[in-house]
Amino acid sequence: MVKKVVYTCLFLTLIVGAKLSAQDPQFSQFYANPLYLNPALTGAPICPRLIANYRNQWPSVENAFITYNASYDQYVEFLHGGVGLLFTADRAGSGNLNTTMISLLYTYKFNITSRIYASAGVQVGYYQRRLVWENLLFEDMIDPQSGFVLPTSEKQPDQSRVGVPDFSAGIFIGYEDIIYGGLSVSHLTQPDIGFYSDNTSQLYMKITVHAGSVINLRKGGEYDEDKEFSISPNILYQQQFKYHQLNVGFYLTFDPIIGGLWFRHNFENADAVIPFIGIHYKNLRVGYSYDITLSNLKGASGGAHEVSASWQFPCIEKRRRIRAIKCPRF
Repeated sequence: MVKKVVYTCLFLTLIVGAKLSAQDPQFSQFYANPLYLNPALTGAPICPRLIANYRNQWPSVENAFITYNASYDQYVEFLHGGVGLLFTADRAGSGNLNTTMISLLYTYKFNITSRIYASAGVQVGYYQRRLVWENLLFEDMIDPQSGFVLPTSEKQPDQSRVGVPDFSAGIFIGYEDIIYGGLSVSHLTQPDIGFYSDNTSQLYMKITVHAGSVINLRKGGEYDEDKEFSISPNILYQQQFKYHQLNVGFYLTFDPIIGGLWFRHNFENADAVIPFIGIHYKNLRVGYSYDITLSNLKGASGGAHEVSASWQFPCIEKRRRIRAIKCPRF
């Protein structure tokens, strides 16, 4: 009970403090959430695909952060690019702070040379946050004998729901099916999402840089996605206001099994080691990862569980002029 009260008060201090700086939800399987990672990956496989993601961060703190994500995208011939729809819902503090994002995406795809391909994407969306004030508990509400029964002296927000338009953009470039990389910038206008009229709470710009390679380990044969045997080292850097992190790791694919191991560092201290296991069966891919916390929270947080699933629809017709982007699917 004491630990629950401590974490509740800590959470409330973060969300209703004097100055709040929002931070986007993070996914360990970032390539399993490609439209969230980089708008330029919209329509990357050419054929239509449907993706769903679920993340439970710090489960020992009674569902402190639960995040859902779903997306659909495909290449459209007459638009010369990919179109997509992205939905994200984040529930913090057992649903007392809710963030919802819905976006439309478009990516223009083109070949620079016969071996080098690229894409540039834009994202237009709506970002909403809602605070369930009546469910919040504060330290000054605790009676030593009866528990949470006293009124609070905390000031009630001027508004409990805030919604703003949101814009992002990204680029991606690859060399054959071997090397690739991308850059995306989220929340270009850095809108105010504060609940108090006299306090600015800015949604800061997020910068993401990612790169990697796919190394074919099958001797004497060309790359075959349906019989893949490869290793794929990757790196990702993200920065949002004062928060930054570096992810380094690799995927090992021996179709139909995909395994991986990642290390995440926030530059002040080591954050987590992340083992991953996935399976590819025909048009279906399912993956699971677990964040093994290395920071001072490791004894109380419970790490983080993450599950992803994607369905790759078959193409109606072959499109030979535009190359499908090859990058990890988890």
